[in-house]
Amino acid sequence: MIKQLWCRYIVVIVCFSNHLIGDTIPTTTTPPVALVAPAPVDSLTSLTYQDHQWYEKLSIRGYAQLRYNRLFETNPDLRCAQCDASWGRNGGFFFRRIRLVFFGNVHPRVYVYIQPDFASAGANMAQIRDAYFDLGLNEGNTFRLRIGQSKVPFGFENLQSSQNRIPLDRNDGLNSAVANERDLGVFFYWAPRDIRKRFASLVADNLKGSGDYGVFGLGIYNGHTANQMERNESPHIVARATYPFKLPNGQIIEPSLQAYHGKFVIRRSDFTQMADRNERFEFRERRAAATLVYYPQPFGFVGEYNIGEGPEFNPETMDVETKPLRGGFAQMHYYYEHPKQGLFIPFVRWHHYSGGKKHETDATKHRVNEQEIGVEWQPHRNFELVVMYTFSDRTFENGPIMMDNPLGNRQRGRLLRIQAQVNF
Repeated sequence: MIKQLWCRYIVVIVCFSNHLIGDTIPTTTTPPVALVAPAPVDSLTSLTYQDHQWYEKLSIRGYAQLRYNRLFETNPDLRCAQCDASWGRNGGFFFRRIRLVFFGNVHPRVYVYIQPDFASAGANMAQIRDAYFDLGLNEGNTFRLRIGQSKVPFGFENLQSSQNRIPLDRNDGLNSAVANERDLGVFFYWAPRDIRKRFASLVADNLKGSGDYGVFGLGIYNGHTANQMERNESPHIVARATYPFKLPNGQIIEPSLQAYHGKFVIRRSDFTQMADRNERFEFRERRAAATLVYYPQPFGFVGEYNIGEGPEFNPETMDVETKPLRGGFAQMHYYYEHPKQGLFIPFVRWHHYSGGKKHETDATKHRVNEQEIGVEWQPHRNFELVVMYTFSDRTFENGPIMMDNPLGNRQRGRLLRIQAQVNF
């Protein structure tokens, strides 16, 4: 009797897999190992896909990033809260991300992806970044729905995983559209099977791809960003079209167009609430962006620019108003593979932004002009080191700042930034 019960309860634990699904790079892992309780061999070899439990079909991977930004710093009052909370005064060693990804096809047409972050906001607190499932609408899953909390398909660099991106932070111009790049909603994606394979190879081959967000994407989402309560009854709508063309010489070029619109409820300070007699909290916002990616073989280029309008603090009227916005970036990089020392990727990037950041108190006014030069070193696929020197000129103004400093808040400076990343 005991032996029969023991044979009935079989536990199969599938260890780390380097199978690539999603928007992060594959990493070197140990081969899958199956640990099973004593059972007749025939009972294992006769299992079908449906006979396996859901937890037998999930894999796990992750990465962690440790930073230090204070070397050769010329201005401790220069900071970028949305970029990196450890910039500036009182900054030190900082876990930017500690992420685990649980993923897998629990059914031929159902793919699950859950990604918590254990270093949210620099407080080393756990927070859900992604939690969604893809529902295939046809046999090849070329048509699919993504349901849950995931990245909003607006901008190549926003969609590109932080594990893959070369510079340490995303550019202000497009990242100001969706803080943390994610929101709750439903997104429809379509891409032919061969193009889905190409999207996957652009990540698997370490070409810094964005992952598979379809040739065409259309979504409806809350609009107030991930892990935030919705604050009105007006969802945002986004659409994106992209295509990775493969030229006869093997070079891949990917142009993209994307746009979104919606209504956003800002968080006001007590100061601007008193100044605004109409008590406006909800503002219309809309953006459109164009992208061009020239994948590195060995020279690479990425350029993005967006225009639109949204809420922005006006220091002259001491109020929040609907204002035009614009911004983007241009980046050049080069792949050099040393036979013994690994892969070196020197890069330069320039980015600017003129507009408000709706996620910040009073839709803080920002004027950003920044240049970066650096290099990423990969001695192997499980470790990366980025050293980057930043020249920054940033203005950020809102109600509380203007009360303390009526002349405004413009900060300029330079700093050396270092990040060590481990992939597993």
